[in-house]
Amino acid sequence: MKAAVLYGKEQIRVETVPLPSMGPEDILVKVKAALTCGTDVKVFRRGYHARMIVPPALFGHELAGDIVAVGHAVTKFKIGQRVVAANSAPCKECFYCRRNLENLCEDLLFNNGAYAEFIRIPARIVKYNLYEIPAHLTYQDAALIEPLACVIRGLDETNVKPGDNIAVIGLGPIGLMFVRLAKAVYGARVIAVGRRQGQLDRAMRMGAAEAVSTADTTDIVGAVRALTDGRGVDVAIEAVGKPDTWDQAVHMLRRGGTVNFFGGCPNDSRVDLETSLLHYSEITCKASFHHTPYHIRKALDAVSRGHITARDFVNREEPLTNLLEVMKYLMSHNGHMKTAIIP
Repeated sequence: MKAAVLYGKEQIRVETVPLPSMGPEDILVKVKAALTCGTDVKVFRRGYHARMIVPPALFGHELAGDIVAVGHAVTKFKIGQRVVAANSAPCKECFYCRRNLENLCEDLLFNNGAYAEFIRIPARIVKYNLYEIPAHLTYQDAALIEPLACVIRGLDETNVKPGDNIAVIGLGPIGLMFVRLAKAVYGARVIAVGRRQGQLDRAMRMGAAEAVSTADTTDIVGAVRALTDGRGVDVAIEAVGKPDTWDQAVHMLRRGGTVNFFGGCPNDSRVDLETSLLHYSEITCKASFHHTPYHIRKALDAVSRGHITARDFVNREEPLTNLLEVMKYLMSHNGHMKTAIIP
């Protein structure tokens, strides 16, 4: 089969590789759509991801497709079904899984290889995190559920309530998912904070009540506070992954507010937080990593109900052979919308 192989920093080659070997509880999926992701762009730039992928390795993790082979012990799925697979599955047995923190599983199994003609779905993902695609959804719609599940978990963990004022900082695909869901599903009033006018316009179309341009405003915190009668927002979502915007997010909050540091900063980053502000204003600081099977199911339901569709986030299709050029483009156009890779 043809597949993209990550060899290191900015090194991807589309090659002919053997079809994956199948275990008795595995399935083989013909990939119909694989979506680009900000995490994939970071991996491409850095050449690895300590938790998810170490080169040389097959690449990509947001996918939907058709089952073309099943192991002899598989009973839940059959050849011909349209399915969407999450990129991980917990063990269900460790310290964290027993405490309903499956995203922190001590043996979290990751699966890569979406940028390929076929992908093996290992037994544990087949058991816990593989789903049939509802008939009315496209493959690209279904492939959105992995990043969407991360967003839903972020909103759940931050305890967003109807009527809350929420600032979403960073308006790439993830930030825009926060905007759409916070408004459409959680009933919040969203203030979108971003740099590019196109992103701000998309955020408004997706339900943001207000938009703050970081290109036109030097006092970002003051601009957000002015939109909440000077009090500050109930919740701030940082979806950029930079220490300075982590700090801005904290200062946007009202007393008793909650910040979610969703955007992952580089590994050697440090943030100085004002202790008196945290203490006397009773600020709650949260961070969200990854997703759980529960949130994958919740994301599939949100897509099935039409709260999120591929046309909102995918703005072009490219063949697998163009993946290197696509990654280079996305690396130089930070926050750009998703590309559907069609093997």
